[in-house]
Amino acid sequence: VEYIFDGDTFAGFAHVDDDISIPVRVRLINVDTPEIHGECAAEIVAAKRARDRLGELIPIGSRVELANIKDDKYLGRIDASVIMPNGRDVGIVLINEKLGRPYNGGRRAGWCD
Repeated sequence: VEYIFDGDTFAGFAHVDDDISIPVRVRLINVDTPEIHGECAAEIVAAKRARDRLGELIPIGSRVELANIKDDKYLGRIDASVIMPNGRDVGIVLINEKLGRPYNGGRRAGWCD
């Protein structure tokens, strides 16, 4: 893990072989969190909480496992489940802590009233 963008996206290096690592942006496949550049003040506050919690769960420099890897709609980004060293799924943790909601693709609902 190199950088946390928001509550459901981070950047890091994927180790694809013993001596090969590639930079990658990863979007958590199973959760939607509020947007940092949200449409209302409450969404922005909630987005910062989700981003900060993601940083606690997968700190900069930590190593995580990616599962269920898929292409993303944005070039250079992948979608994946992120499994922490203790076996917990990061997206499920964020959902359980009410920092995000389940997401299976498609149009996302807004975060503002």
